[in-house]
Amino acid sequence: MIFRQLFDSQSSTYTYLTASRPGGEALIIDPVLERCERYLQLLDELDLKLVKAVDTHCHADHITGLGRLRDTTRCTTVMGEKTAVDVVSIRVAEGDSIDIEGLSLDVIYTPGHTDDSYSFAMDDRVFTGDTLLIRGTGRTDFQNGDPRAAYDSIFNKLLKLPDETLVYPAHDYKGEMVSSIGEERAHNPRLQVASADEYAEIMDNLNLPNPKMMDVAVPANLAIGLSADDPEIAGCTLDVEAFRRHVADDGVLFIDLREAAERERSGVIPGSLHVPYPTFANTLLPGGLLNAMVNSTGKRLMLYCAYGERSALALKTLHEAGIEGGCHLGGGMDAWIGAEAPVERVGERS
Repeated sequence: MIFRQLFDSQSSTYTYLTASRPGGEALIIDPVLERCERYLQLLDELDLKLVKAVDTHCHADHITGLGRLRDTTRCTTVMGEKTAVDVVSIRVAEGDSIDIEGLSLDVIYTPGHTDDSYSFAMDDRVFTGDTLLIRGTGRTDFQNGDPRAAYDSIFNKLLKLPDETLVYPAHDYKGEMVSSIGEERAHNPRLQVASADEYAEIMDNLNLPNPKMMDVAVPANLAIGLSADDPEIAGCTLDVEAFRRHVADDGVLFIDLREAAERERSGVIPGSLHVPYPTFANTLLPGGLLNAMVNSTGKRLMLYCAYGERSALALKTLHEAGIEGGCHLGGGMDAWIGAEAPVERVGERS
């Protein structure tokens, strides 16, 4: 396995890059905007393809690199379902997994620092964001933080992991790089409490100043979606009603870009062909499935995903491949379901 822990000295943020093998798919956690050129250089040096960029929560002390990495590599962006961020490709819930080639991260909802904080467990380690730090814990006094929720997240979720589980937080201010669940249980001064009330008493009296970047970072991090003004996207974006009019149209192919788990959870637009987003570009190459289907039938491609981000990126790929007439569903399956448009459950089709 390839694993790199990267540090931004301005915000004391740790970013994690991991992949199962050289030349394979990679995933990055909590990237910082100003460090994106270094991440891209490292990806190139290690011969990796970035396929997913993940934030543990909406950060207040730096601007996320999710948007920049998405725009440069066309990777999938991922956050927890409780986030208020405008558009991310995939929103995950507790019990879900974030998968790339050879690696899988289990999703754990760990609110308290913020109400959209998640941790991600992988084999022998857990990425705890700001929920559990090394010899500390994340503050709970802004972004709908709650010390009692934090207590529950730490004591009833994270500390239930095996003692030898390595702890990789999103920040450290003293130069510590890694800890373990057992180590933090024994030596973290914030965890030497007997109850949620005692923990809340500590957290409610920290009296910390707001992060210096908070007034800039939070608004920026809430608005990382692709620009609706991009003419390449705006002119090919259909609302639900316009998209729905083509359901029975023999001249179009509905292409579902989501992952299998998303399709099983939410259903599909009737008649859809499943082409997972990471494979989409290859299907447009000479000899690829969609290239052959479009050239042999002359059908238009109608793209959709969960929220409209992956399908918008796929539109750009479609145009670069020289395939015209394609469009995508603005707001994705989320908008489709919200409009009570017809949904087919996976496996229903005879």
